[in-house]
Amino acid sequence: MKLDTVIAARSNKTIYREGNVSVKLFNAGYSIADVLNEAHNHAIVEETGFLVPKLEEVSKIDGKWAIVTQFIEGKTLTQSMEENPAKTDVYLERMVDIQIAMHGYTAKKLRHHTDKMHERIDQSGLDQTMQYELHTRLSSLPKHSKLCHGDMNPDNVIINASGDAYVIDWSHATQGNASADAARTYLLFRIAGEDARSEQYLDFFCEKSGTSRQYVQKWLPLVAASQLVQDKPNEREFLLRWSNVVEY
Repeated sequence: MKLDTVIAARSNKTIYREGNVSVKLFNAGYSIADVLNEAHNHAIVEETGFLVPKLEEVSKIDGKWAIVTQFIEGKTLTQSMEENPAKTDVYLERMVDIQIAMHGYTAKKLRHHTDKMHERIDQSGLDQTMQYELHTRLSSLPKHSKLCHGDMNPDNVIINASGDAYVIDWSHATQGNASADAARTYLLFRIAGEDARSEQYLDFFCEKSGTSRQYVQKWLPLVAASQLVQDKPNEREFLLRWSNVVEY
């Protein structure tokens, strides 16, 4: 397979277009378990009927693992926002509509986000008292089984020429509570310094889903503690502050 056309590049992978497929090529040494887990998640989501690029294969190219999916001709919502800033709110609202539609699906073969969060709290490096408070809060919240993306943001939504929306990058997918998924998206905007967009996003989500802001905010310390596991020094102080359950 000849890989010449780069779609996007990340710190640990590069995405290429090769004809009618997209090739996500992971760097040498990338966890095989993580590659297979992402492909497994993608396959489960595809089976639900929610619109995602078709999974074609998992293979090795020049000794590196790759996930090959259907190439979707179109623009991400991020690209559309950059090209037409005046319509940013329209595109953000579209993303919320897609996310809420996604939450209408169930994927019981996926790991439950409550189990994942309990594990990540244990790995967060927070002191035992704070971990206890977080575990207690998590155990007290409703345990749903809705399809959750875990990294829903405008980069991961592609709109084709017909207006159909495809959601990509399912490495963090779980089943669980929709408000936890929304809290994660809100947090990602805040980490990126997009405070105004985070508030607009949450307004849209709460209004359209009939959810109170206070309920989504109950999840913020939990998703912040989960994010600490990624061990990014530039995020640590921010996440430590947001992991404090007393603040919410």
